[in-house]
Amino acid sequence: MDPDTEVDVDMSPFLIRYKSGRVRRLISPHRVAAGADATTGVTSKDVSIDGAGADGLAARLFVPTDVLGTSTRLPLLVFFHGGAFALHSAFSGAHSRLLNALVSASRVVAVSVEYRLAPEHPVPAAYDDAWAALLWAVASCAAVTGNEPWLSAHGDVARLFVAGDSAGANMAHQVALRAGRCGGDSGLPGGARIEGVALLHPYFRGRELVPSEGTDPRSPERQLAERWWAFVCAGRYGFDHPFIDPLAMPAAELAALGCRRVLVTVAELDTMSDRGRRYVEALRGGGAWKGEEALLYETRGEGHVFFLRKSNGRDTAKEEMIAAVASFFMASSSSAEARLGRTYARSLRCDAKL
Repeated sequence: MDPDTEVDVDMSPFLIRYKSGRVRRLISPHRVAAGADATTGVTSKDVSIDGAGADGLAARLFVPTDVLGTSTRLPLLVFFHGGAFALHSAFSGAHSRLLNALVSASRVVAVSVEYRLAPEHPVPAAYDDAWAALLWAVASCAAVTGNEPWLSAHGDVARLFVAGDSAGANMAHQVALRAGRCGGDSGLPGGARIEGVALLHPYFRGRELVPSEGTDPRSPERQLAERWWAFVCAGRYGFDHPFIDPLAMPAAELAALGCRRVLVTVAELDTMSDRGRRYVEALRGGGAWKGEEALLYETRGEGHVFFLRKSNGRDTAKEEMIAAVASFFMASSSSAEARLGRTYARSLRCDAKL
């Protein structure tokens, strides 16, 4: 039988891997071209980070259009797209819409990273790419004449943020952890420090079920989650490894998270929502993390990464969540709750008993 057509692993309806190693993704993101977006007033372009060709590290840059050609510097946001480590793209319509909206609302310069996907490149390849992209972005901003003129002209590494959605949020956590562990000359170029990390519906799991995941360890969703994780990491790491369950590590290790502020957003109908809540509680209550604030924002009546949907008309839940994230980026001190307003603050300080 032809190994290029003989199925090795069937992960339908998401993807199929054949005996030859060829991967057919059954969910293909709709790629859109970079350029000026009149609705949001944001301009984007695609760049190669490592110059390694089609399989190399790349990114889509986003800048408020009115900043181009000026000397204005804005906070730098490095963003990692979701897709369970194996799907989606920084160049997709969904993630381009999200970044256009965030950049417009936040007034930041954003680097949306196109990293290597599993199973061709199993975890931790995505983490390595995320770190390399962060180093590149910071170095480009710091250079007087860098490899990327948009970043050297407009990026301010003194106001550095890292964020991502779903698996990208998992990656953002890992990047901040690595930055904190490295420190000194082994950390970010020029001694840069991460001001804040925004984890949008983080892709966290764990061996022990939490309430939002149900009570049946044999449920189809649970079985798929365990099988998927083993697939994207090539069986190297268990379901209780800190890569997938950050609370599996000792509190002293989580304390190394290298940022001053954290925002976690969750959705009521997302089965992973309690993982995000417990992450915030661990940062707030452990006493080891030296950051200033860990904030929680919850959207009622919505599911996982609902904010990626294409809206026809007004989408209040999506608009309010983007405004909450933008306010987190815009806050220059421990004042995020005040900037978000009383309605958002109630969600941000949600202390649900789990």
